Amino acid sequence: MNPLNSSRPRVALFEPRIPQNTGTIGRSCLAFDMSLDIIKPTGFSFEDKYLKRAGLDYWQNVDVHLYESFNEYKNSFNKSRIIALTKKSTNSISNINYQNTDILLFGREDTGLPENIINKCEIVAGIPMPGGENKLKGGGVRSLNLSVACGIVCYCACLQLNLLHK
Repeated sequence: MNPLNSSRPRVALFEPRIPQNTGTIGRSCLAFDMSLDIIKPTGFSFEDKYLKRAGLDYWQNVDVHLYESFNEYKNSFNKSRIIALTKKSTNSISNINYQNTDILLFGREDTGLPENIINKCEIVAGIPMPGGENKLKGGGVRSLNLSVACGIVCYCACLQLNLLHK
């Protein structure tokens, strides 16, 4: 798949830290036939056993592309909309009219997407979590695991774009 000419949305991870999440996201990207773009620095080596274990024997088939910085990445896809996915947004992912050329950008597991990156994105959205507020002892769920959130957004985009047929 040519990274500059895709007929499907792409997933981009901004400075991922946990190899297991990246491996699981890679496996989801393969399942949805989407490319996975990783914006450095990462918190792990691509030789990491946890990355490979989470990606199982699929990892070598994932269409992975590495970028040195967000600016390099954004300049490589100047005809695509970058959708920042963050728990800070009240705009639901279901409000988006997805396009085949969209990029679904997810932040670090520990800090999310920084404001300066969010401000460079065309759309900002989040996953509504009705159980996230005061439903659990201690104040509810702060956020979803990165790989779970990515799977939800990928499915939502592919469903709307009718890309789930075999």
